[in-house]
Amino acid sequence: MRHADRINAVASNPSECGRSALFASWARSLTRYKLDPLDQRPPRMLSAGELGVSRDRLAPLLVAAEGTLDRLFQTVGGSGSCVLFTDGQGVPVDRRGACGDDRIFRAWGLWTGAVWSEESEGTNGIGTALAEDRPLTIHRDQHFYTRNIGLSCAVAPVHDHCGRLVAAIDVSTCRNDVTDACVRLIASAVADAARRVEARHFRNAFPGARIVLAPDADWASGALLAIGNDDLIVGATHASRLACGITQTMLARGLPAQSILSPCCDSVEDLDGAERGVLQRALARTGGNVSAAARALGVSRATLHRKIRRAGLSRHA
Repeated sequence: MRHADRINAVASNPSECGRSALFASWARSLTRYKLDPLDQRPPRMLSAGELGVSRDRLAPLLVAAEGTLDRLFQTVGGSGSCVLFTDGQGVPVDRRGACGDDRIFRAWGLWTGAVWSEESEGTNGIGTALAEDRPLTIHRDQHFYTRNIGLSCAVAPVHDHCGRLVAAIDVSTCRNDVTDACVRLIASAVADAARRVEARHFRNAFPGARIVLAPDADWASGALLAIGNDDLIVGATHASRLACGITQTMLARGLPAQSILSPCCDSVEDLDGAERGVLQRALARTGGNVSAAARALGVSRATLHRKIRRAGLSRHA
């Protein structure tokens, strides 16, 4: 069965469309976006001005991504792959590729400024990963357009410091000898790169905060929390929002870190206990020097001594 005929057969059968995310994407491409799998037109290209606007919008994220994209290309570039960093509309705004492969990738449209949204290009790695907000691979004849079935793409979405889907990392190859196992290995590297970019961008966005791991998560998950000096959570990555049920409304209202990190201990605030914690931190930062701690807290040495005695803390020289 020809590729286009297979797509038409799947899209016209609702039971088939419900079997997999791939088939659902084929159906969207055919029925919602009214695309023709036999269309041979290359991807639409943004003007230089439009591309500049997209790059400016992602400037902080591009800074955070630079080193990670370089390392990712060092890992996969030898296999005849290119690395693309796209905006939330599926437009590559940065790329890594071997000079000897540039002519080939440019011909495929794997270049900065090309529009790879699902609405424009049908089922493809970049557009479909963004449409579904999840990492995925689109391997050869899983693409919607017949002209794209020579491509294999592994993509992972990237979220900003507010948990919004704003970008994606893609590794694409047009080599015909790439195997499913190789694509899976590349997909793992891409997903790891996306989490690293999110974490770096998150740290940059909250430079004065403590960055901690969300409960029951590991560092590879990217579930990070930013905690301010008042022990309120001021930021949460996309992964930590999903894991802990954190919303932007909760953060705007004021979310105590204890309610997420130690929910079983979350109770009515103890003013004496809070003051004791402040004293302990001040003394720890000054190595137990009461005079230095008093200056840091903006109180007299005598006042601090009284507070230390009242809190039951050991005396320091």
